[in-house]
Amino acid sequence: MKTLLMPGVCLLVVALLLHTGLLAPSPAFLSSALYGVGIAGLMLAWRFHSSRIFSALVVLLLAQRAVDYFSAGHVAATGPGAMAIAAIGLLLPLNFVALSFQKEKGFAFSALAPAALALFVESVTVAVLCRPEVAAASRAVPHPAPLSPLPFPVQWAFAAGALILLIRFFLFRKPAESGLLWALAASFLALRFGGIGKIPTAYFAAAAFVLAAAIVETSYLLAYHDELTALPSRRAFHDSLLRLEHPYSIAMVDIDHFKRCNDTYGHDMGDQVLRMVASRLARVSGGGQAYRCGGEEFAIVFPGKTTADVLEHLETLRSDIESSTLRLRGPDRRQEPRGPDRRNQRGRARTGHAIRQLSRAPASDLLSVTASMGVATSSGATAQVKDVIKAADEALYGAKEAGRNRIETANAARRRARTKSAGIA
Repeated sequence: MKTLLMPGVCLLVVALLLHTGLLAPSPAFLSSALYGVGIAGLMLAWRFHSSRIFSALVVLLLAQRAVDYFSAGHVAATGPGAMAIAAIGLLLPLNFVALSFQKEKGFAFSALAPAALALFVESVTVAVLCRPEVAAASRAVPHPAPLSPLPFPVQWAFAAGALILLIRFFLFRKPAESGLLWALAASFLALRFGGIGKIPTAYFAAAAFVLAAAIVETSYLLAYHDELTALPSRRAFHDSLLRLEHPYSIAMVDIDHFKRCNDTYGHDMGDQVLRMVASRLARVSGGGQAYRCGGEEFAIVFPGKTTADVLEHLETLRSDIESSTLRLRGPDRRQEPRGPDRRNQRGRARTGHAIRQLSRAPASDLLSVTASMGVATSSGATAQVKDVIKAADEALYGAKEAGRNRIETANAARRRARTKSAGIA
């Protein structure tokens, strides 16, 4: 939700400051801010290989420049400026939605050529439609006064585009979709207030800023979230440890026999297992936050909780993982050798054996996994986090040795170690 709402908050701040008169920048400053942010965003997009945001910024800057050029410095209800606003109001949402559906392919020529060709065709179309004689003769989409609603086709185009981008954001939770959505909203407001002047230019600058911020947000997401499981990554885990205050509990989680699963069913199935387990870990109750530390190892941090507080929640999580299944696919889903072909069984003597063979349950094509867990709690305000993690790791090894698919506490692991040492002595 922060990824979705933060750009909108920036947009609302711009609107509040401008419309209440608390901020009164000069037109030259706003124009410089627009192109400064736009160029900075283009450089960031190129540096981080984000061709979608790069294309969106190019579309936005071309749209603003076209409105400014054909309006000739003043807002008009008719003429080339009005036609430019109508044409761009239809094309801008279409381009943003198309970019949302486009896969990220970097800056290869084969990926950029179709987009460049489409922009060239659209630019020529807008230039032809906005010729003075054509714009004066056309009244199909008249442009009303500056503060009255935009033409209905333009409103419908923006509304449909915003709805599609919103749906795609909730489906994929990507900052690019959020950036495109709020940049589209800012562009609508820019056109709504005439397309040129201080307020529209500020809205165009806000749209460019939102798109540039989406690149930074994407970089943060890649750095602090695991791409495969969508859980926070090891870096996010270490950052969270810096903010912990006594008391707190840390649980280390490991998928049982994960290497055997990879060797038997392949790495694709192993990735599916990781995603399934991660989806269960993401729903852990009790105020815990799950992290992927690497491979099949995960960690859960419970701020302000002791071992007694979290055991019930961990047991619910362990049971949830145990009851989850994946359907095997491909040629490896049947590992057992096939029995004798019943068509080769002749005579009444083998009839009973054939019936018994047919009545056996077929080999299951469902895969289930289990997880072992070790949990430890801070022993005092001066306790070192690394000691708590070490104790949780030792408890996890104890759970493995005790048969897996179980939860072991650090205190129980220490008692078992002392008992074993006493037995050896």
